[in-house]
Amino acid sequence: MASNSFVHQVLLVTLLSLFLGQLTCEARVLNNDVEFVRTQGSRFVLNGSPFLFNGFNSYWLMHVAAEPAERYKVSEVFRDASAAGLSVCRTWAFSDGGDRALQISPGTYDERVFQGLDFVISEARKYGIRLILSFVNNYNDFGGRGQYAQWARNSGAQISGDDDFYTHPVIKGYYKDHVKRVLTRFNTITRMPYMDDPIIMAWELINEPRCQADYSGKTVNGWVQEMASFVKSLDNKHLLEVGMEGFYGDSMPEKKQNNPGYQVGTDFISNHLIKEIDFATIHAYPDQWMSGQDDNAQMGFMQRWMTSHWEDSKNILKKPLVVAEFGKSSKDPGFSLTNRDDFMGNVYRLIYGFARSGGTMGGSLIWQLMAQGMDSYNDGYGIVLGQDPSTTNLMSRQAHAMAALSHLLNGLQD
Repeated sequence: MASNSFVHQVLLVTLLSLFLGQLTCEARVLNNDVEFVRTQGSRFVLNGSPFLFNGFNSYWLMHVAAEPAERYKVSEVFRDASAAGLSVCRTWAFSDGGDRALQISPGTYDERVFQGLDFVISEARKYGIRLILSFVNNYNDFGGRGQYAQWARNSGAQISGDDDFYTHPVIKGYYKDHVKRVLTRFNTITRMPYMDDPIIMAWELINEPRCQADYSGKTVNGWVQEMASFVKSLDNKHLLEVGMEGFYGDSMPEKKQNNPGYQVGTDFISNHLIKEIDFATIHAYPDQWMSGQDDNAQMGFMQRWMTSHWEDSKNILKKPLVVAEFGKSSKDPGFSLTNRDDFMGNVYRLIYGFARSGGTMGGSLIWQLMAQGMDSYNDGYGIVLGQDPSTTNLMSRQAHAMAALSHLLNGLQD
């Protein structure tokens, strides 16, 4: 339960945000003078001022926007998110092979799908929502590492498994070519290359990297170093992050006790110490990682997970931290909207508290927002703004509180 002082501070910043709300909403839609989000020490900054946010994931945006008749769903989500004060969205800039593929085969792209991504970026700009765009998936959904490995096999390369993604020169070449193609893409709507568009907050190397061939984190670390250097050699204007879940590895063995009982081949510390990586991320799914345990046990893990990574980001990495995925599935046994709201509310309180006490915590991205009538895309975590008013209000209050805290911190900074 929150202390009275915490409640009073949240009320104070919320009142301030409501005072600024109408002007902010209008400026978000009308202002074309967009600046790049940057980092300054362990904080995000925008126009030289602290930038804190509440945001969301919507992985499906490009996939849906590839069909012009369905683009209204993208507009609907951005419009409702902007009205709620949400200011950052993370989504895929990949679809490798399969249905509505962006990259049909190595170096061959479907212009129709790329124009879908053009639309996503232009709509984000229209509604003042910053984007984090991911280059590839760890999993087979929308292609992922497995598709890259299969393409290399098809070319005659000797591939032993999907983990060759991190080491085989042919696959690494395919990946670099895709990155370059995305960065240099000329948006047919905004009339600017992606790499020059400040509405894009950051690039993400890979969604949730994992490596069964090397649980220490060293193989992934070598790949991150190479690819981060490559991205920055092409685009040093945008921020860059890995896409990690936050699992600890072998560089600091004592930290591995914070993992949910296993490793996945990444190392939160060493992977994020790479200088070309601008901020750290964690994902958190205690309902999956600790299935069978009750809500209190899962929330206890969540608090420890967030606290340890916040402390490490502040004291060791000295970089901002984003909780880039979290949620509670409607497929969980005993699920209720009240339980989900309680979970989200507790996470939001922790995030606000970390942001208020010494920086480092930049914000969070719920998994995931959807438009109405998208049941086929719903993995159990889908939220439609307005459909569940209590959840919508919870997200909006956090967005306003974080935005107002940015103003307060800027005043203290001045």
